[in-house]
Amino acid sequence: MFTKSFISKLIFVGLFGLFITNPLFAQSWKQNKPVEFAERNMGGPRLGVTVIPGNGRLVQKLKDEGIGSTISQFGWHFEWQVVPKGGGPSFIVEFIPLVGGVEYGKVIPSATLAMGIRMPNGIEFGIGPNVLIGLTEKKAEGIGDPVKKKTDLQSALTIAVGKSINYSGVSIPINLVYTTNPDGNRISVVFGYAIAK
Repeated sequence: MFTKSFISKLIFVGLFGLFITNPLFAQSWKQNKPVEFAERNMGGPRLGVTVIPGNGRLVQKLKDEGIGSTISQFGWHFEWQVVPKGGGPSFIVEFIPLVGGVEYGKVIPSATLAMGIRMPNGIEFGIGPNVLIGLTEKKAEGIGDPVKKKTDLQSALTIAVGKSINYSGVSIPINLVYTTNPDGNRISVVFGYAIAK
């Protein structure tokens, strides 16, 4: 399980990486002209893999459902960008619904709403809430009582860093995602493609 110190270091490295990638941006800022923005819609398919390290409550819930601690992910990425016409970072809002666990004959839906920044060189950082739906928790009230299943709706915080590679007008994002919750943390690698609309 990751400590608060590790999470703090991960956030610091992500933020530091964003600001060091474009050191001259602050010097090129012109205050005498109003900033104009363009909006873009960048949606596309996503696939990846999630690993749940350790042996926490989330791993136990997965085991109860016959699911291992490595899970495939498939879904769609909805992204709205606001891009300064004069250059500089893009401001992004993303909604990513995913379905995991299909290789185990199960469907584990999840959704993330992230807000972030993408630098002109493609380095990106985002953070936001995540909801994991549909895992069941098995409980018995007392000894000899029947086991009751309760469908779980679990919230978490997601932090993502990555790089978008532009190839002939197609954006190919590759992201490392860390999702934290008291029941267990998740580490994912997600990639896909998007075409500006």
